[in-house]
Amino acid sequence: MAKHNELGKLGEDLAAAHLEENGYAILERNFVIQKAEIDIIAQKDAVLAIVEVKTRSSLDFGAPQDFVKSKKIQLLIKAVNAYINDREKDFPEDLEVRFDIIAIHKKGESFAIEHLTDAFYHF
Repeated sequence: MAKHNELGKLGEDLAAAHLEENGYAILERNFVIQKAEIDIIAQKDAVLAIVEVKTRSSLDFGAPQDFVKSKKIQLLIKAVNAYINDREKDFPEDLEVRFDIIAIHKKGESFAIEHLTDAFYHF
């Protein structure tokens, strides 16, 4: 596996652990439909968090969250619509869907994790 793929996988593992430590249940990881992928789908109470994980080894070119572009957002919305439509009966009627980003920056041998809730809105 390429080094950047290993870092990305590690970032997703750290993000999932962070969510679980904060009371979220991980429902899906790497949910794919057509060309759209959701890194993590997690639930806490009546909130369904659609989480994009961005991991970087350097901030030289910008913060990790700066790399979530409009095309990726469109694909996330497409994927979450398919996910919810397929599993409607599994969720409470007052389900709130929220789009989050977990930005991870490698600092030497440690990692800084930032959980950005409501990172963008579906409209």
